Order: sequence, then structure tokens, then C-alpha cells
Amino acid sequence: MVGAAAACVMLLSNCAAGRYGRCMPRNSLRFIALGFVLPVSLCASPAQERADQLLDLANAGYQALTKVNQEAQWLAVTDVTPEHDAASEAAGKAYAAFNGNPALINQARELLTHKDELNELTVRELNQVLLNAAEGPMTNPDLVAKRVAAETKQASILNSFEFKLNGKPITANQIDDILKKSTDLNERKAVWEASKMDGPALKPNLVVLRDLRNGVAKEMKYPDYFSLEVASYGMTADEMLKLQESWMETLRPLYLQLHTWAKYKLAEKFHQPVPKKIPAHWINNRWGQEWTGLVEAANIDKYFEGRQPQWIIKTAEQFYTGLGFSPLPQTFWERSDLYPVPPGSKRKKNTHASCWHIDLKDDIRSLQSIEPNAQWFYTAHHELGHAYYFKAYSRPEVPYLLRIGAAPGFHEGIGELIALASSQVPYLQSRGILPADFHADKTAFLLDDALARSIPFLFFASGTMTHWEADIYAHDLPPDQWNARWWKYVSDMQGIEPPSPRGEEYCDAATKTHINDTPAYYYNYAFATVFKFQLHDYIARHILHQPPQSCNYADNKEVGAWLNKILEKGGTEDWRKVLKEATGEDISTRAMAEYFKPLQSWLEEQNKGRQIGWE
Repeated sequence: MVGAAAACVMLLSNCAAGRYGRCMPRNSLRFIALGFVLPVSLCASPAQERADQLLDLANAGYQALTKVNQEAQWLAVTDVTPEHDAASEAAGKAYAAFNGNPALINQARELLTHKDELNELTVRELNQVLLNAAEGPMTNPDLVAKRVAAETKQASILNSFEFKLNGKPITANQIDDILKKSTDLNERKAVWEASKMDGPALKPNLVVLRDLRNGVAKEMKYPDYFSLEVASYGMTADEMLKLQESWMETLRPLYLQLHTWAKYKLAEKFHQPVPKKIPAHWINNRWGQEWTGLVEAANIDKYFEGRQPQWIIKTAEQFYTGLGFSPLPQTFWERSDLYPVPPGSKRKKNTHASCWHIDLKDDIRSLQSIEPNAQWFYTAHHELGHAYYFKAYSRPEVPYLLRIGAAPGFHEGIGELIALASSQVPYLQSRGILPADFHADKTAFLLDDALARSIPFLFFASGTMTHWEADIYAHDLPPDQWNARWWKYVSDMQGIEPPSPRGEEYCDAATKTHINDTPAYYYNYAFATVFKFQLHDYIARHILHQPPQSCNYADNKEVGAWLNKILEKGGTEDWRKVLKEATGEDISTRAMAEYFKPLQSWLEEQNKGRQIGWE
């Protein structure tokens, strides 16, 4: 593993020193393959030739080390043991040693000073080289080694943590099940508090990681880690925060109406006075990010009873093959970890659903804990959105370095788009989940769409999560203020309060998986939420010619072809261009607001005479 990294580093160093002479430009290989002779007059500029030489080595090394690293990380999250943690740390160091090699950094920087002599694809690859290097710049190997070790430690704490309720072990799925079903507020409070007990265990090392993550960003001339992460969008930290705030501003009237309706509904459910702000343990979701179970007429869990988890994931695959995409490789089914750990098993695994592109080619896997219910049905469709994005851009025209989404939020947005499509009543009927004579209460399903998958989530992701992480990374918020700041944002932006005071002995933000293992990321989920409605609006209106609130993608090859044009590009084009060409508009909440416009009017009627919001 480390030997492979050393060999790649040596190649890069020799390339940087010019020891291999003039390499053939990569673009010329396409002409040769087609039987053409490349005229001397069409030869690339010296800068382009040097860039081609460097990137041939960089892409090959990146793919090889990605495979090694991903394999080790996969084992560490699917079977948490000290041995797998150690292997994960070693692989992480090898990966960082390659990506952060000083020769690679210096050559990429120097070549970008000749940007006018390089083609657009080359410029994008070189910029990605520098973004990758910033996660572990070996210009400061001691800092990188400390970060890798701390990341490994954090992952182990997160993945192996054993929740307990009344002194007895309880799984994450069991916590969610109690919050979904219990009407006993004392029981709900106890299980909600149990769900937050990994925060104190995670906080000390998260404090260390905050400084190490900021350290690697500064090593690469970024002001902080948050700024490094948003650079993938070609934006500054302030620009990203302003974008998130603009989305919340336009959707706030709808959110306040939903909040008002929800707190009256919850007060009725629990036989309590109507509060100004919603107590966190009244909501089924542990973080108040999704408000599920409030719309009885849209609850379709009973239609999944008696089905097998395998049927859920196979139906999700059929969604994509019905659009014209090829089936998932057999290795997906052999290597994925799709179902809950059996009761009594000593194996521990991460319970957060994810999808992995192990080798940046054909080895695609998913980590889930599928059970037969509506939530896992939508989640399975979402995760396979990542898988089919991987498949679409794994082609020779897309270099390994650019086998990514057009922007990080694109990957999440495609998954969210398909989750939205899989929740539409006509699709559910076409799959035999809902009976053909099922008469949907359109307002109820639209209300459930808003509460369970869209509007509260945007205020959680654009608001609480993004602003809290900006505070700890970009503004160096002292650790003894972390929990207070978290709850200030939850209170001010989401209108939610804890069931009892939460002091600084807790770290409730750290109970969210991605705060630990994918930091400064939640604006991507907000982006995905806005983006999915733009894509869905275009598909419904311009391809299906059906209402966006009730349409059916099933087996429509035109939808698949349109989607594939987005997916197959990977990171080879600017995300703004990809979005504009696909939908004709820039990123905007227009489609999202229009989707829920009928609901806004209904809510205003329902909330007459009530205090709107919590001010």
C-alpha cells in the first residue's frame, strides 16, 4: 500500500524533473485510435504537453490509491475493529502522500500560470489536483499524519458507539422506530436524550480535528476548511452563506405556515398546549430535519408490510433500468452491505446509508440497513442515484480526477430527484405498491412532501448545519460555545427547542454523522433539495407533460436519455453550465416554490386565527 504510493510519488518527481522527455498529448491518442496521423502543426503547446504528461501520471496514481483507500475505509465502516481502523489509517496516509505530493502541487500551480495555453478539460483537472491535495498537503507531512490519525479515530468512535436506553443497548433503527411510534412523551424524551449520547464521546476529538482540518486548508492558501470545501463551487464562504440565506428568505413564508400547522397537529397528538417552538422530542426525526408521520392520509407504510428488504433494493434498480440504464454489476450485489446487522451479531457497522465508487470504475457498493417501509424505499432509490451517476461518468472521456459530480450537490441532487420521483403516487401505483384504484388526497401527499422531505430539511441544512460549521471552521468558534450556538440556530432558524436545557457537556451537532466524517458538507444537501425540484419541474412539464406534484417517470426512456446527458459529464464542465443547458435556468428556488404553491394557500386557510411562527 505505502509502496504503491512511493512508486507513484517517484514517477511524479521524475515527470516534474523532465526525465521522461516529451510525452504524447493525451488528446492525440483519440486521433490515433481512429486511424488518423496527427499533423505536426496540430501538436499541443509545450505547456499542454507538460500538463498531459503530469496528468497521465496523476490520473493513474489517483485511481490506484483511491481503490486502496476506499477498500480500507469500506472495511472500517462495515466491520468496525481495531485491525480495520489501523488499515484504514495506513491507507489514508498513502492516499494523502500521493494526492498531497509537493511535486504534484508545484507542477499543477506552475502549469495553471499558463492557463491560456491549456484546454478547458486540462484546467479543470489541474484545479481538481489542487483541491485533492488540500485535504492532505505533504508540504507539511506531520500535520497530514496527525489529521489522518484523528480522522480514523473519529470514525471508529462514531461507528462503534453503542447507544443505551435505561442501561440496555439500543440500535439507531430502534431509536427511530420508537420516535416514529410512541405517543408517551416521557419515553420519547428518554430515547431522544439517548440518541444524543455519542456527542460527548465525539466532541474532544472533533475539537482536535477542527484545528487540523483548518491547518491543511491554510497550508494550501485557503483561509479555513469551510472555504476550501465551498471552493468546489467556485465560491467563497461568504458567497455560499449568502446563497443559503437567500433560499431561506424566499421560502420562509411557507416554512412559517408549515411550522404553525405542525405544532398545532403535534399538540393535538400529545394532548399538550400549543407551544411557540416545537419541542425536539415531539418530532419523529432525532434532529428535527424531517417532520414525518404528521399526515395520516399520506402514510403508506402498510403497503410495504410483508415485503422483503431485497425487494426494496431490486425495485429501486428497476427504476433505473426502466429508464434505459444498464443493470448494476453483479459485484454490487456481492460486495454491498444492504441490510441491518442481525440481532446478537458482534459486528458493528455505520448505519448511515451511503454509496461508494471503490475503484472509480466498475466496483460500486452501497451501505444501507434496509427494512420494508416507505422511508427505506425512498432511501434506496436515492442511494442508487449515486450508483448510476458513478456508472454514467465511468467512461474513457472522463478522466479519473473528474469522475465526480458537476458540483458536490449534483450527486446528492440526483439521488434526491429519484427519491422524489419514487414517492409520487402514479409511480407507486405502476410498481404495484399502491392499488390501481387508490385515490390519493393530493393535498395530504403534497403536505407530506413538504414536511417529510423538503422544507424543514432546507432550513436545517441551509440554516443550522451550514451556519454552525461555518462558525467552527471559518470563525473559530470556541469549543465551550459549540452547543449553545447549535441550539441558537436550531431555535432561531428552525423554531425548535430541546426538551430540557443542553449544556456544553453535550455536543449535539456531532451526533450528525457528516459533521464527523464529511465536514462542511450540509450546504450540498440544501443545494440538492433546490436542484432536485428544478430537474423534476423540467422533466414533468417538458418531457412527461404531467403535473409535477403527481407524475410518473416509470419506463420512460426519454427521461433516462435526458438524465444521462447530465450524469455522463461528471466534473468535466462547470456546474452552472450543466444546469443551464439542462433546464434553461440558473440555480433558483422558483421550481420549489411553484411545486408547493397550492399547499401555501391551503395552509393559510388552515392557520387562520393562529399565531404564525414563533416570534
